[in-house]
Amino acid sequence: MTTEAISRPLAAARPRLRRKTAEGVGINSAAGHLVMVLLSLFCLFPVYWMVVTSLRPANAIFETSLWPSSVSLDNYAYALNAIPIVGMLINTFIVSIVVTVIQLFTGLLAAYAFARWRFRFDKLVYTAVALTWLVPFQVVMIPNYLLVAQMGLLDSVVALILPHFASALAILLLAQSMRGFPKEVVEAARMDGARSWRILWEVMTPNLRGTIASLAILIFISTWNEYFWPLLLSRTAENSVVQIGIQMFMTSEGNAWGPLMAASTMASLPILIIYIVLQRQVVQSFMKSGIR
Repeated sequence: MTTEAISRPLAAARPRLRRKTAEGVGINSAAGHLVMVLLSLFCLFPVYWMVVTSLRPANAIFETSLWPSSVSLDNYAYALNAIPIVGMLINTFIVSIVVTVIQLFTGLLAAYAFARWRFRFDKLVYTAVALTWLVPFQVVMIPNYLLVAQMGLLDSVVALILPHFASALAILLLAQSMRGFPKEVVEAARMDGARSWRILWEVMTPNLRGTIASLAILIFISTWNEYFWPLLLSRTAENSVVQIGIQMFMTSEGNAWGPLMAASTMASLPILIIYIVLQRQVVQSFMKSGIR
C-alpha cells in the first residue's frame, strides 16, 4: 500500500475529528458557563435578599416570597432618623480613603526599597515585615488604645486612622510586582539621568496601576468593614462609622430587621460603586498576579 493510499483516509477523517473536538470544547465551555452562572446567583442572592427585605413593610418583614407584596421605603426613613447614618457614611469614607492612600504611599516606598536596593539585613527586615502580616490586629489593639488615649484622641476620626499607616500586605504585593518589572526599563531610565524617586513615580508606578487598583480596593473594603477598632474608640455616634451604626439596630430586646437591612444596603452602595469604577483593573490584576 502506497503512502498516498494511507494518507487519503486520514485526510477524509480529519474534518470529522475536528467537528467532534469543536463539539466537545463547546459542550465543556457551556457547562463551565452554566456552573459560573449558578455560582454567581448563589453569591448574589444574599445581597438581593438584603435589598428586598429592606423594602418590605414592618408587618411583612418575615415573608419568604422573592419579591415583597408591597414595597415601602419606611425602613430607610426610620434608619435615617434613628442614627446619623449620613455622617457615619462620611466618616467611614474619609477613614477608608485616607487609610487607602497612606497605605499605598508607604507600601510603594517600602516595596521599592526591598525590590531595588540592597542593604544590610534586607532579607531579615523583609521577613520581619512578612511575619507582621500573621499577627492579628486584636493582639496590638490594647497597646494602640493606650497610646491613643494618652494622646487624647479617643472618640475622634483621627484615632481610627493612626494604627493603619502601613500594611504588610501592600508592601509584599507591591514588592513582588516590582521584582517582576523589566530591569532593562529601569536601567534605561537611569541612563537618561532619572533617580530612584523619579523612576518610582514616573516609570514603575504607572505600569503597576492594575496591581495598585486591586490593592486599593482590597484596602478600602477592609477598612470600610472594620468593626472592633471603631467599637473600642467610639463614644458618640457623630464620631463613629457606619458599621457601629448598623450594630445599633441589634439589641438584647430584639433586632430591627427592616432598618438593619436598609442601613446595610446604604452602607454597601459606596463599595459597589468603587468596584464598578475599578472593575477592569481589578480583574486584569487578579488574572496576572493569580491572587484568586
